[in-house]
Amino acid sequence: MSTNSSEIVAELRELRRASYNSRYHDAALPELPSHEAVVGVVDGLIAALFPRHFGPAGLSEDSADSFIAYTLDTTLRTLQEQLRRELVLANVTGSSSADSNDDSREIARQFAARLPKVRALLDTDIRAAFEGDPAAKSLDEVVFCYPGLAAVIRYRLAHELFRLKAPLLARIISEIAHSQTGIDIHPGAEIGESFFIDHGTGVVIGETSIIGRRVRLYQAVTLGAKRFQVDENGALAKDYPRHPILEDDVVIYAGATVLGRITIGRGSAIGGNVWLTQSVPPGSNITQAKSRSEAFQEGGGI
Repeated sequence: MSTNSSEIVAELRELRRASYNSRYHDAALPELPSHEAVVGVVDGLIAALFPRHFGPAGLSEDSADSFIAYTLDTTLRTLQEQLRRELVLANVTGSSSADSNDDSREIARQFAARLPKVRALLDTDIRAAFEGDPAAKSLDEVVFCYPGLAAVIRYRLAHELFRLKAPLLARIISEIAHSQTGIDIHPGAEIGESFFIDHGTGVVIGETSIIGRRVRLYQAVTLGAKRFQVDENGALAKDYPRHPILEDDVVIYAGATVLGRITIGRGSAIGGNVWLTQSVPPGSNITQAKSRSEAFQEGGGI
């Protein structure tokens, strides 16, 4: 097949220029965060959190501290550079006026200080998976093999960056987890301790979801928005609560869809394939048949 590559390159260049002008308003092109570098940051952080599982083979307890210190030093340097690039980009697009150098150092410092808290939370998640799945034979099996835990590890790292006003890097990390596990957790979601996603493929947790302690979700569960608000110009409104609240000890079984800013009361169980758009009190047991019956009684459809 013969192609005129010079014409294609020229057309693509013009399309890029038009796109850049609309995004950056003729400013100099900013450096973008590197997806490859962020993947390396995530791998380094996970190795530092779980050195015997994801560090070098044969790592002993005596040498773990030295490995962690070296890994954190190199990983956090890379993270700081990626944070700087995000802040520069935010300045160009007008979404921030931060000092890219000073603020990136401070965000990296604060993020590093939160890593022990992240590890402590993850220990509760690992225990919840082991205690919640009769197929789990050991805690080590959970760490090595469970996609739900893999997604939660990355979510907890991304969530700290999201809280520190680095939403782009946080989203990149969450999408790394999504591509690896099939589990989509927005880094803005608030998730308590002892969280367990069993099997996991197809789980979606929206940005403003709030999840309490000891909550368990199964595959293909969606915590989504029921509808999207628009502003006076017809554009989608952002940054308002639109996803569910799950109180402590809630279980949601496979395929259930829970939509809108509703509350699932403590200790409730939501059955498989239920479509739920209204709050339920603590201790509820919502099955597919009950959900249909209540919806029709209120004159609505499912």
